[in-house]
Amino acid sequence: MSAPLPGGVGLSHISAYEWEAADGVCGGSPHLHLACTEAYVVTAGRGAVQTLTLADGFAETPLEPGSVVWFTPGTVHRMVQGGGLRVTVLMQNSGLPEAGDAVFTFPPEVLADPERYAAAAALPAKEGPEADAAARRRRDLAVEGYLTLRAAAEKGDDGPLRAFHEAAARIVAPKVKEWEPRWRDGALAAARRTGEQLTALAAGDPSHLAGARVTATGPSRRGGYGMCGRRDEYELPGATLPYYGE
Repeated sequence: MSAPLPGGVGLSHISAYEWEAADGVCGGSPHLHLACTEAYVVTAGRGAVQTLTLADGFAETPLEPGSVVWFTPGTVHRMVQGGGLRVTVLMQNSGLPEAGDAVFTFPPEVLADPERYAAAAALPAKEGPEADAAARRRRDLAVEGYLTLRAAAEKGDDGPLRAFHEAAARIVAPKVKEWEPRWRDGALAAARRTGEQLTALAAGDPSHLAGARVTATGPSRRGGYGMCGRRDEYELPGATLPYYGE
């Protein structure tokens, strides 16, 4: 894409799920990313994001209009619905999460079996009752594994979380070679263009300004089933991709 989003980021909008989970909390499917930092920009409603990290254990960060929260790779996160929560998500490395850089906190026996994991993570349809039911089952299975990780962390035992990190790395390992071109042509290319422009400007050369342009678009799909909630996405080649697995 000749005019990608700034920095080669990915963009989507999320309305947090309102389904109640086994612990009485309404919200999304806990998961992590292995190579991407994610940011929430809250535009409406109230809620929270629950997180698990080796450094800080369990934490819950309130979300309200104007909140900006971001978390680095390895952060298990769960979006919690508090009422009308609406979040704009900015994702590092454009299409890497859509290409598989996201692993659900399913129980260990599911994570250990690639075929079982893939079946649990997939949705049989994009819309309708079947997709709705499958997304909810997927969320509930992720919450089941997440609650075990959280309980261990709250007791000071980080072994299960470390084991989850290892399992997640095994799951994504076969996909990493496919990620490298997306990163190279996206975020890395954007950074290199800036370097070239700085070099030109230092020499008094403004020629790249002649290529200035304005680009506008709208969502290519509304209300898809994302990990955290219903997802409006933008299919922009070279910037972000549809989440067909959700």
